[in-house]
Amino acid sequence: MDPTEHNGKEAPDALPPPPPVPPNVTPLKAELEPIKKVVRVPMARRGLGTRGNKVPILTNHFKVNVNKVDGHFFHYSVALFYEDGRPVDGKGVGRKVLDRVHETYDTELAGKEFAYDGEKSLFTVGPLPRNKLEFTVVLEDVTSSRNNGNTSPGGHGSPNESDRKRLRRPYQSKAFKVEISFAAKIPMQAIANALRGQESENSQEAFRVLDIILRQHAAKQGCLLVRQSFFHNDPRNFADVGGGVLGCRGFHSSFRTTQSGLSLNIDVSTTMIIQPGPVADFLVANQNVKDPFSLDWAKAKRTLKNLRVKTSPTNQEYKITGLSEKPCREQTFTLKQKIKDDDGEVQTTEVTVYDYFVNHRNINLRFSADLPCINVGKPKRPTYFPIELCSLVSLQRYTKALSTFQRASLVEKSRQKPQERMSVLSNALKINNYDAEPMLRSCGISISNNFTQVEGRILPTPKLKVGNGEDLFARNGRWNFNNKKVADASKIERWAVVNFSCRCDVRNLVRDLMKVGEMKGVAIEPPFDVFEENAQFRRAPPLVRVEKMFEDIQSKLPGPPKFLLCLLPERKNSDIYVLAGQLGGLNSVLAGELSPSLPVISKVPTLILGMDVSHGSPGQSDIPSIAAVVSSRQWPSISRYRACVRTQSPKVEMIDNLYKRVSDAEDDGIIRELLVDFYASSGKRKPDQIIIFSQHEYSTLINWSTIDLAFPLLWALSVLSWCKIRDGVSESQFNQVLNIELNQIIEACKFLDEKWSPKFVVIVAQKNHHTKFFQPNAPENVQPGTIIDNKVCHPKNNDFYLCAHAGMIGTTRPTHYHVLLDEVGYSADDLQELVHSLSYVYQRSTTAISVVAPICYAHLAATQLGQWMKFEDASETSSSHNGTAAGGAPAVTPMPKLKESVRNSMFFC
Repeated sequence: MDPTEHNGKEAPDALPPPPPVPPNVTPLKAELEPIKKVVRVPMARRGLGTRGNKVPILTNHFKVNVNKVDGHFFHYSVALFYEDGRPVDGKGVGRKVLDRVHETYDTELAGKEFAYDGEKSLFTVGPLPRNKLEFTVVLEDVTSSRNNGNTSPGGHGSPNESDRKRLRRPYQSKAFKVEISFAAKIPMQAIANALRGQESENSQEAFRVLDIILRQHAAKQGCLLVRQSFFHNDPRNFADVGGGVLGCRGFHSSFRTTQSGLSLNIDVSTTMIIQPGPVADFLVANQNVKDPFSLDWAKAKRTLKNLRVKTSPTNQEYKITGLSEKPCREQTFTLKQKIKDDDGEVQTTEVTVYDYFVNHRNINLRFSADLPCINVGKPKRPTYFPIELCSLVSLQRYTKALSTFQRASLVEKSRQKPQERMSVLSNALKINNYDAEPMLRSCGISISNNFTQVEGRILPTPKLKVGNGEDLFARNGRWNFNNKKVADASKIERWAVVNFSCRCDVRNLVRDLMKVGEMKGVAIEPPFDVFEENAQFRRAPPLVRVEKMFEDIQSKLPGPPKFLLCLLPERKNSDIYVLAGQLGGLNSVLAGELSPSLPVISKVPTLILGMDVSHGSPGQSDIPSIAAVVSSRQWPSISRYRACVRTQSPKVEMIDNLYKRVSDAEDDGIIRELLVDFYASSGKRKPDQIIIFSQHEYSTLINWSTIDLAFPLLWALSVLSWCKIRDGVSESQFNQVLNIELNQIIEACKFLDEKWSPKFVVIVAQKNHHTKFFQPNAPENVQPGTIIDNKVCHPKNNDFYLCAHAGMIGTTRPTHYHVLLDEVGYSADDLQELVHSLSYVYQRSTTAISVVAPICYAHLAATQLGQWMKFEDASETSSSHNGTAAGGAPAVTPMPKLKESVRNSMFFC
């Protein structure tokens, strides 16, 4: 075909044919140079802060001396098998088996001590004699859920003594084969390198070995192990929180690399356990009924499954597999007789469980006759015990979500004043007696008994402004709003009162509200009406009560209200739950916002972002997670925020909709929406600086008592449990924040304007850590504004601890801030002052808060919208579980778009 022709027409701009390739030349394939991706890592510390009054502070870090850094940890893999070659799959038996190996084969192990993680890893200091070792050990008195499937209670074929002896061995002893194989070598020098800030895979493994040594040390003392926390079986450490659940106090213990070297961080820790003792007592408490005959046995069966019990009078331990279908006096099993028939076969007879224990075992049963039996056998070969002969073993974790009542009780009973906590921690160090741990000695490790002293600084209190430009002075992290007007008032109109059977004088309440509003500078018009709850619905389920109130409101109001005031029942912890909102005004602002004189921020357009994710409660793995990002608006203000909220896949920590390109011209991501709002509300300025605050494991009880002030309809719903809030960004995920979330934000900026390159600051706030601070020789908590950036901080990275708030109850928990990136070039003092100031702009309280306001707002927005999604599901007005996503997972329901007036109103306050 002629290259100048195309379908009979001349081809425009046709290219000439390529020249022929010479016969002696082999063409080379052109390779594109790979695009190098920028991989960001947490930044190094540029310097220490100097502002504030210096004060001595004690911390629960204990100095660790390491005298041996030239050796190696040797890592071995461990495989356990039963006598017949089957792998051991049950947990818990491993430590007993390895302890027996250590006792029996000390010579073959060359006298080596080892640290065993309880599963498949074992570590020694220096090598074992051979790279592969095999041992066989026999354990007597093995506690196991396994049994030989006999059909009679108690594991005995009959009450005959000889039969019991013949059947005893499978329960009382078992042989195990143990294989120990070399896996890796870890230089102990990696510990010294990490203390200089040179962390590596080797150093992480080395510290893992040290933590495994602590776990093994606690296991030898009979502790319940929960990650790096240890709980002794001591009733003095138990606190009843209701529902058959106990709070169990124990200790967290972990090695930390710090500026002053290696330290052991010891803190009080709490976990939830099942109430030990009679099974019947636990079930009665768990279901809050008067006696065992009032129990819901279907619920009891779910609750008891896999819990461990000891049976009376043999004191044998079993795992519960279920309940009998019939009551004890009717449930039968096959009992072997003492005598044999003419053919020599053992004779059998059918007896009830009740008859067997009362008449054959001579055990008096007081109340079990008409109750189901506990089944500890296999589904097809059950083994039954009367319920009153079964007692729950101590230290069994309770992993379900706590109720509001249980959580409140736990908080109240877990409080410890600073001096009490210091005393408990000192005793913990003595009880643990780490100097007696042979593995630590072989590592050349010794631990000080003294709290580490650090230098703290108390930062100056930020200055606040209220209405009429009046100054507001905070003292001890708190301020008084009496006789003050709000800084920026909103008018309340088109509103009504909704009374959920609260016994109060509603008319007087409305009159007082209008009077107080006038005093605070807020104009409040008279309400349209007061909606009283119909008496017939007062005892209905919370959801029904709310929906009936909806119907009444919609039938009588002339249009959507701007504000609904909800009055809840007087009793504490009402099941009616109200989603709160805000009219868009501000109670107080920082003086530096009005001057403007905030470090760096006031000079250059700056956007502040707060990010958080809310998950469903434990056990609700199919409920979408809620991601929320709040952004500052109306620069140079840092007190006003707007929220953007989206659903995403359940339990996903990283926010995955920051940038969402749907076409060449459209980005439907979170960040674009917030950038456009900043531009519109800040005099058509793009931010030259973007400061991002992300959260790490922050959770709180939301207890709103006023209705949303800006939503077009009343959102009220029931809440019976706590939400598990974003587990957060763990230290191992810092790189994901820097290289995934930040990349999405940068892409969103570039999509708006390719030539626009704002500078970024990325800060992660961590609450769920175990570092505490104390004033020497003083019973009170450290003062608000106390900051620590020395001795117990990271040896290289840029981090600091801040106690911005006044710890009025218990011991103050500081927030640990990690500055991962700073392209702006803040000084340590300026950045710390900014973080401190952002703890004073929270509009829901007249106190400094423990975490910067943008993070708290993101948390509130995610949680509130998460509750609304649950309300939608419960009302069957949502199609949340229709269809599936790729891979068969339930499709994630998109979050309905909020109205612009709502998004801009700080509804989350």
